[in-house]
Amino acid sequence: MTRGTGRSGSSPAPRSADVAQLAGVSQKTVSRVFNDEQYVSADVRRRVLEAAEQLGYRRNNAARALASGRTRSIGVVTLGTALYGPASLLMGVERVVRGTGYALRVVNTVEGDPGGVAGAVDSLLDQGVDGIVISEPIDEQAGDGDGALRVDVPVLVLGAPSPVVAPTVLTAGGGADAMARAATEHLLGLGHTTVHHLAGPQAWYAARYRMEGWRTALTAHGRQAPPVVQGDWSAASGYAAGRELAADGDVTAVFAANDDMAIGLVRALTEAGLRVPHDVSVVGFDDVPVAAYVIPPLTTVPQRFDAVAQEGIRRLVHAIEHPDAVPLPASEPPVDLVVRASTAPPPDRTPGVRRGGASSRSRGSASAPPRADDGR
Repeated sequence: MTRGTGRSGSSPAPRSADVAQLAGVSQKTVSRVFNDEQYVSADVRRRVLEAAEQLGYRRNNAARALASGRTRSIGVVTLGTALYGPASLLMGVERVVRGTGYALRVVNTVEGDPGGVAGAVDSLLDQGVDGIVISEPIDEQAGDGDGALRVDVPVLVLGAPSPVVAPTVLTAGGGADAMARAATEHLLGLGHTTVHHLAGPQAWYAARYRMEGWRTALTAHGRQAPPVVQGDWSAASGYAAGRELAADGDVTAVFAANDDMAIGLVRALTEAGLRVPHDVSVVGFDDVPVAAYVIPPLTTVPQRFDAVAQEGIRRLVHAIEHPDAVPLPASEPPVDLVVRASTAPPPDRTPGVRRGGASSRSRGSASAPPRADDGR
């Protein structure tokens, strides 16, 4: 049999009664299947879904909203940026929500706008969303924090402290400090005396958590934390930091807060005559697709954006549909390290031996830094 025409052409849109007739069940059973209710056998559920697909049937969410008091929609507050982490997390949320039967409404905030989150939340509540995801990685809160947003729907906050007060507040995407500790401990385990840190901008929660994990690891091993060099997530800022670190003969290991900065750092070290990892080991964070193909391939900490989105949205939908139930528990995020060719034991510091020829080249002899990519 061929697929139904649905809303195309002159044929009327299929109804739940049509699905029921084709599947050989009652309309109530069709409703139970599409409402994910219990007490429907796997065979009946399969028959109903196959009949619906064949006919091109789509649920009437407007009618369901009137009957249930819910709009079957989830709102997302996210920073308007093309940076790898926030963009990847948003794509993961979109993919997962699409499979739940909920509509997705996205409102972007702008970096530097203290009222951006509040305005975005208000906009979503005006649209009647059943739950809200806040994926806002920057601390833009103004004042003393007494004016916390009050929301009357369940909220999922990704990778940051909650900026709202709500009946249910769920969190996901944490663990950046533990991941940063793993990166730092990997370098210490190779024999490096200490590890330098190329940090991200400190208005970002991710940059703060990664710096905290780096510092905690050094303290736990009785090592002193060197001065921090700060970038802005871009490869260009990593390149500038690399020129600075290359002039310090004590630097043998660097943990960069993201892969883009790590890649720029490696470029600068190489131009200064230092070999990675023979003279300086470098670890990044994120595991961007290109990290495995740069020279040398980059050791890095991967982020599991799809897994974070999957678990977070599952818990949020449960909170929406079962408001009186105990929230589903969160699992501990995995801490992984992808070890590639950018890390090695520290160089032999035999007296009189100059590492990598770096001392024969002045900082000013390095070529001009590459232009910053606005998309970062």
